[in-house]
Amino acid sequence: MTKALISVTGLDATGIIAKVATRLSEMNINILDITQTILGGYFTMMMVVDLDGANRSFEAIDEGLQSVRDELKMSIHMQRMDIFDAMHRI
Repeated sequence: MTKALISVTGLDATGIIAKVATRLSEMNINILDITQTILGGYFTMMMVVDLDGANRSFEAIDEGLQSVRDELKMSIHMQRMDIFDAMHRI
């Protein structure tokens, strides 16, 4: 399974989770785990997703999130989970 970590940060607004999840669904990407919180008016979310169902490259998936970044005016960062795990392995 090819996993990625997606982080979303920015000013809180209605519909953030719905918009990100809808875009991922449109690209056939499954959300495996999700956590979100609001800190002092700032929304933060981390998602672990399964990329195996997507019929596009990692770069194309990241590009596919650009419309959501623009619409929400938020930072959405995607990182390969294997690289994330390797960076944080002791």
